[in-house]
Amino acid sequence: MTETKNNNGLKVLTGLLGLVLLAVIIYTFSLYQEKKKNEAILTEEKALVVEDLNSLKSEYDKAILESNATNEELVTARDNIAKYLDSVKTMRADISSLSKYRRQVSVLKAEREQLLKQVDSLKTSNAMIAMQRDSTYTELEKQTVFNDSLVVQNTQLADVVEKGSALGITTFNVDAVKERNSGKLVSTSRARSTDKFKICFTVAGNVIAQAGDREFFLEVLDPQGNIMGESYSKTNDNGASVTYSKATNFYYENQKLDVCDYINKPAGDFQKGNYMVNIYDDGLKLLGNVQFALK
Repeated sequence: MTETKNNNGLKVLTGLLGLVLLAVIIYTFSLYQEKKKNEAILTEEKALVVEDLNSLKSEYDKAILESNATNEELVTARDNIAKYLDSVKTMRADISSLSKYRRQVSVLKAEREQLLKQVDSLKTSNAMIAMQRDSTYTELEKQTVFNDSLVVQNTQLADVVEKGSALGITTFNVDAVKERNSGKLVSTSRARSTDKFKICFTVAGNVIAQAGDREFFLEVLDPQGNIMGESYSKTNDNGASVTYSKATNFYYENQKLDVCDYINKPAGDFQKGNYMVNIYDDGLKLLGNVQFALK
């Protein structure tokens, strides 16, 4: 009877142990399933964080490419996101780490919105500046064209004034003369009788010419083409030069003026042949010439 009781007790204990083992197996399997489920959720959460970071990085890359000039703040933000991506990809997923990165993603999104607003504002400002610059260039070009036109007009006007203010002559005569004992001068055509050449010209009136002392230059050429007189030389501002016999000075008052001057006999008598007399103004412009002959 005692043996029967022992057998029954053993069976009960074996049954209890079996129940405990079964409960442990069920609990262990449940923990394993929960672990797998949690790992799947963490992996999915990690993938979402990586996706968000990649999206942010792509938006920064696009914004940097669209910027006309490199924006250091955009580049720095893009580089920081790249560092976060590397960290998330290599980390061991856990709830604490993922929570931290999800919060960081939210901060980065807010920062992105702020930076992109600044970029848009800068684009708008740059566009306005470009429009103002183009408008300024256009106005400057117009002003340059206008100024060039004024320079041309002023130059043309100065030329007109210079030409208009230049003195001219209306008459130009040369006489070979003999001086009598009484001092009277008589015209002659004979070389041996000639004592001097009387050169007379009339300066035309000019209201825009400058009044005051003026000077013309007389060039007298003998039959051999030699300069008669002292043979002076004059060069103008353009580099042109003239060798002349005598300078004739007179005071001009913008009205018609008759002027006469003389070329005296050389060391010997005047030669027979053809003579030429040229007259130049103070700018060495040829105003007229006369040819005559002595017998």
